[in-house]
Amino acid sequence: QVQPVESGGGLVQVGGSLRLSCTVSRWTFSISAMNWFRQAPGKQRELVAGITSNGIINYADSVKGRFTISRDNDKNTLYLQMNSLKPEDTAVYYCNGDRGLGPIYTWGQGTQVTVSS
Repeated sequence: QVQPVESGGGLVQVGGSLRLSCTVSRWTFSISAMNWFRQAPGKQRELVAGITSNGIINYADSVKGRFTISRDNDKNTLYLQMNSLKPEDTAVYYCNGDRGLGPIYTWGQGTQVTVSS
């Protein structure tokens, strides 16, 4: 089973920035929409941002104007640039692919993002 590998999380102060990466070791990366999700303690996993195989992007209202999703198909890597971070962005961040029927990869370990005030 294919499992994405997320990295780049850490502890940052309010207003700071982080860049997350997600690598998928499977050729299907380039033909799949890719999404970033996050899950805060005691809450359900939520969709943060998504990018289709041809570059159409969408964001959750809570991160619009602060987060930027991008992808490098040559490297099978998905990115999430996070700026102006807020305490409510604290969560474990995951990525996964989607071809219209829900997540297509086994969920990875995620990467922890903690924003301190």
